[in-house]
Amino acid sequence: MTNSKNIPLIFSLLGGLILLFIISPLISMFLATTPLQLFETTKDTEVLDSIWLTLRVSFLTTLFFAIGAIPLSYFLSRMNFRFKNIINGIVDLPIVIPHSAAGIAILGFISRDSVLGQIASSVGLNFVGHPIGIGLAMAFVSIPFLINAARDGFENVPVKLEKTALNLGASPIRVFFTISLPLAWKNILSGLIMMFARGLSEFGAVIIVAYHPMITPILIYERFGSFGLKYARPVSVVFILVCLAFFILLRTLAKEKKSANA
Repeated sequence: MTNSKNIPLIFSLLGGLILLFIISPLISMFLATTPLQLFETTKDTEVLDSIWLTLRVSFLTTLFFAIGAIPLSYFLSRMNFRFKNIINGIVDLPIVIPHSAAGIAILGFISRDSVLGQIASSVGLNFVGHPIGIGLAMAFVSIPFLINAARDGFENVPVKLEKTALNLGASPIRVFFTISLPLAWKNILSGLIMMFARGLSEFGAVIIVAYHPMITPILIYERFGSFGLKYARPVSVVFILVCLAFFILLRTLAKEKKSANA
């Protein structure tokens, strides 16, 4: 029988193997990329434009859909109704379906033949091959991360605090913004970051909706298919570094906000 004192050591070794599995391919990719290749990639206008497009669209999409996703999360955390499990299943559906299928679904939803596409066409807008179409594809596969994280946060807010505020005369909307939202903010912020991150990495759904303009995951695929690993690898490294810097900044700001509210 295994000595209980050895359990932490065994768990550490197993965890270390998983971490090694995650980090080894990344280290290999970084070591295989020369400083000259990185420097030349950072001067490539096509690469810089694609990175900026990817960051901008994912960020704005996250903020836009948060307007509806956060209230939905609160509703799911507080209300019990007959088809609640079905609604929760629908929320999780984009995570489990193939992303190529998600792209086809979005394409059918926004194409010129659809109701939404016809409305857009009437004002001279075509979502296919447009940043808005890219954003819709990103949102479809990433919004479950925000909804689930925010729902968990609201579920951790004591209902008795909300009821006390209501009994003291506060309106439901005031209770939401002064009690529920601040107490669930940590989870909501994590959900926002996860949705943003998932949008940045999306490929399968976006490539069906909009090959051009190219977001960085598609550009990496295009360079790999056209020129091989040597030309795709530096773009991957630069994009990873930019994403890493962005996430460090977001986490730092979140930590500072938490410390300020403490």
